Amino acid sequence: MTEEVYPVELIAPDIEAYRKGNIGIEFVTSFDSGKPGPHVMINAVTHGNEICGAIALDYLFKANVRPAQGKLTLGFINHLAYSNFDPKNPGPSRFVDEDFNRVWVEERLEGLEVTAELRRARELRPVFDSVDLLLDIHSMGTYSKPLMICNGLTKERNFTKKVNFPAHIMCGSGHIIGKRLIEYTPFNDDLNNKVALLVEAGQHWAKGTEIASLDTALHFLRASGIVDPNFVELHLSKEGKNPPVAEMWDVTDGVTAVTDNFKFIKPFVGMEIIPKAGTVIANDGNLEIKTSYNDCLLMMPNHRPGAGVRKLRLCKRA
Repeated sequence: MTEEVYPVELIAPDIEAYRKGNIGIEFVTSFDSGKPGPHVMINAVTHGNEICGAIALDYLFKANVRPAQGKLTLGFINHLAYSNFDPKNPGPSRFVDEDFNRVWVEERLEGLEVTAELRRARELRPVFDSVDLLLDIHSMGTYSKPLMICNGLTKERNFTKKVNFPAHIMCGSGHIIGKRLIEYTPFNDDLNNKVALLVEAGQHWAKGTEIASLDTALHFLRASGIVDPNFVELHLSKEGKNPPVAEMWDVTDGVTAVTDNFKFIKPFVGMEIIPKAGTVIANDGNLEIKTSYNDCLLMMPNHRPGAGVRKLRLCKRA
């Protein structure tokens, strides 16, 4: 099971009109209300094949979103990778040289190494350093329900409760290489009030993922307090209005394939809850992979083959 088997039901918007921006950085636009308030930013296409965020930002631009207080910045992050998106072969446009969402390590950002993603990260770093509240819009490789990801710091848990969208909030890391943007030091610090969240809005190219992206962005803006609540209410989808209280889960373990012969026992898509501890969920060669506790949630299973691939995360209720 790979990304390429999924139909592309969404149309990637032309973002060329946003290239110039207005702060001297391509594809980054800021609106300043001139009134005190937080600097809020929404990112799209951190991964170039995840087009739902571009659809959401294009919608917000065309709806003339503006802050009533504070500052709002909208950015198409890895625009070079996005420019390579091909609906007939959508997977390869994920990045140019390397995963943009793993480079947020100071030693790399301040080093001499050069890749397309590091160059862009260095260009954007001053912007992110000035941001108080960040939403990074992503999508997934399976038909999983949407979910919000944070590191699990108290400030993040508190703010995600205010956002309260989508219906699942997942707290904790799940990667073994590099750092995601939400783990970049200024955000991942209990000594300040900066918060960065990552939403996985659904399967990369599935109809409905773009709606979840926009609804999440609108709830994020509502929680930030910088836009008129009437704007949010006007543009939310029917599904996005009056959401239930979101469930909060803690990521406890990450499962990484040791062999090239890792196989799930079922075609899990994610968010399945396994009732009993010790239930076999996969085989990694001769090794059985089992749940660690009762009511174990399977988060973001990865069906891409190969040793060293992070296969999924195990979660328990917070």
